[in-house]
Amino acid sequence: MTGSASSGQFTIGEVARASGVKVPTVRYYEEIGLLPPPPRTEGGRRSYGEAHMRRLAFIRHARELGFEIDAIRTLLTLQDEPDQSCAAADAIARDRLGEVDRRIASLTALRGELHRMVEGCSHGHVGECRVIEILADHGECRHHHAGAEPQGIGR
Repeated sequence: MTGSASSGQFTIGEVARASGVKVPTVRYYEEIGLLPPPPRTEGGRRSYGEAHMRRLAFIRHARELGFEIDAIRTLLTLQDEPDQSCAAADAIARDRLGEVDRRIASLTALRGELHRMVEGCSHGHVGECRVIEILADHGECRHHHAGAEPQGIGR
């Protein structure tokens, strides 16, 4: 950090580098209320403190774990009121875990289907290619008929 870091005050660039969050994202988090707006210097520049740095690290880590903005907002509210029961935080984490479990199940089914397609390939001509056949006939795809939710794959 620069000399301003010794005073516990950081520029937006410094807080972005230290937290691993890009400058436009820091501004966005301020705009949507996840990060309280910092005080401004006499020159009008944002002046972030250690609390901003910790909050940005919390948000970045939660995003890496796949939590949605609304869940992060709730978790931050809970963090700001530490005497509350952690039941709400547990419920948010359990919901996220359920989403991850469903995604893993879907990806596992997809992986199995791709293995089946590749193993069924005769390595001959396209007219005999199991990969092309399965992709051409949706009914041949076990993954789709196994109750998996392929629409969640790309999200």
